[in-house]
This record gives sequence, C-alpha cells and structure tokens, in this order.
Amino acid sequence: MLSKNIQKALNSQIRIEAESSQTYLSMACWAEVNGLEGIAQFMYAQSDEERAHMLKLVKYVNERGGHAQVTDLKAPKTTYTTFKEMFEALYEHELFVSNSINELVHITFAEKDYATHNFLQWYVSEQIEEEATAKTILDKINLIGDDKGGLYLFDRDIQQLTVVSSAAVSPK
Repeated sequence: MLSKNIQKALNSQIRIEAESSQTYLSMACWAEVNGLEGIAQFMYAQSDEERAHMLKLVKYVNERGGHAQVTDLKAPKTTYTTFKEMFEALYEHELFVSNSINELVHITFAEKDYATHNFLQWYVSEQIEEEATAKTILDKINLIGDDKGGLYLFDRDIQQLTVVSSAAVSPK
C-alpha cells in the first residue's frame, strides 16, 4: 500500500515522464521537417521509450493500491535554431528527470517504503544510461562543428547509437 505522499510523488513523476515523451515527440517533428530523418527516428524512439517509462509507473501505482493520475501537460517547445540546441535541451531535460527520480528515491527511503524504493532502482539505472547517451551525442556534435558532411554522417549514424553506461557494466 502506498502512502498518500508517495502516491502524490509517483503521480508527479508520471506527469514528468509523459511530458518527456511529448518533448521528444516535438523534437522528432522538428528534426523531420528539417530533413534530419535519422535524428527524427531517434527522437521518435526516445518518445516511445519515455511513454513506456510512464506506463510502468502507472501500472505500479495502481497495483500497489494507489490511483495513477493522468493530468494536463506543459506544451513542449516546437522549434530550435540548430540540432545542437535541441540536443543540449535534451541533455538538460535528462538531468532534470534524474534529479526528480533521485528526489523520489529519497522520499521512499525516508518513509521506509522499501518496495517502491526497490522499484525505482530501475529508473535510477535508466537515468544513468539516458544521461550518458545525451552526453555522448553532444560530444559527437561538438566534434562535427559546422561540417555539413559530419552532420550528414551523424544523422545517418544516430539511428544505431548505443551507449554502455557504467551502470550497465558488470564487474568480472
């Protein structure tokens, strides 16, 4: 059974994950209309992933005797000056989500809700991976600079981008 405080915090995270999905969907639309098909496909996949994160939280809240709430969302930004600006926004957003997850973990620990604390460890690991991916993308963008050929290759290659974070590496 979830406490009212934890249920409220989880519902807040549900909204954040939904807004993340909408933000990445908006980024995908911007990239697509600007001829960046690879980036658009990457962002569409990110949007789907964030929606899956939201649904995982929804199911958890409902299964633990709470009531998941679907609320209104902030409209995402719809235009960017450059693809670099868009990916900088993505990185900043992932840092925000990580902070939110960390606050949620802190609440569950303080309230001694170890089941929810354990459930949230997946999100902690996921955010390490999300931040590492965003940082890797920004590093690649900085290497490209203003080179149009580099942008072409980046747009093509981002579809296969995978980053192995330290959280995913198991010690031998």
